[in-house]
Amino acid sequence: MTMTMRKLLLLAVLIVGITSFTHKPITWVAIGDSITWLNDHPEGSGNRTTKGYMTRVTDKLPYIQYINQGYSGWTSGKIADSIEKLKLIKADVYSVFLGTNDWWQGRPLGTLTDYQQNTGNKTVFGSYRIIIDKLRSLNPDAKIILITPMQRVDFVYFGYFKNNAWGSYKDKNGQLLSQFADAVNAIAAYEHLPVVDLYNKSGMTLKNLVHFKRLKDPQTGIYKNYPYPDFINVPFNPETDEYPYPVEAIDMTYDGLHPSDKGFDIIGRMLVKVMKKY
Repeated sequence: MTMTMRKLLLLAVLIVGITSFTHKPITWVAIGDSITWLNDHPEGSGNRTTKGYMTRVTDKLPYIQYINQGYSGWTSGKIADSIEKLKLIKADVYSVFLGTNDWWQGRPLGTLTDYQQNTGNKTVFGSYRIIIDKLRSLNPDAKIILITPMQRVDFVYFGYFKNNAWGSYKDKNGQLLSQFADAVNAIAAYEHLPVVDLYNKSGMTLKNLVHFKRLKDPQTGIYKNYPYPDFINVPFNPETDEYPYPVEAIDMTYDGLHPSDKGFDIIGRMLVKVMKKY
């Protein structure tokens, strides 16, 4: 074999090797609420975040291209009601990350029967059936990933203090946020879909969502840093008090609800474990 032939053979082997490791492009549509929306709107966090979970996934898996279908404040019911207006496209992968706003807005959770029998948009289970049916109509072969809501402590929006909510340590309208996570897990099990269980398996818990909540000591009127659960019954006056989550309070979230960079990194890594198989 001549030198030229050996070089050509080596070149052919290298081309085959490179080609075998080249991954075909994957289109991913991420459906969600403000946690998803923030990925492309860091100003929505007061620039306390730099990269959301979708960007973190595509950094690790660059053959994936995401489309952000996050809508701040939306519930699964609002998504289901608007499903034909959202201009969803045919994609290879869909993720659905909802539930925390359903809980806070007091939407009825319903039962798995509502999902199985497609009873409509009156319950969260019914809303998920509408959403998943739509995704399957767009691409019957698409991978669908469900993401449970994550735990949350007291939320206060940095731009408007009157927009606040208590955490998942107690119920809202007789329902616990953990039940909404259970519902997502139940749908995933019924449909044999992968689930990223942020509520139970992310390590983001009530104790580490923030380092503290800065509030006035009711006895002295002096600001004090209260860790969880000490801040639960300490009053917060949105008209007179300072913002309770200064930068040094940031841990897994920057405001008690929305992930910080540290939180987004966890979500991204959990999704990569699922999506690298595609």
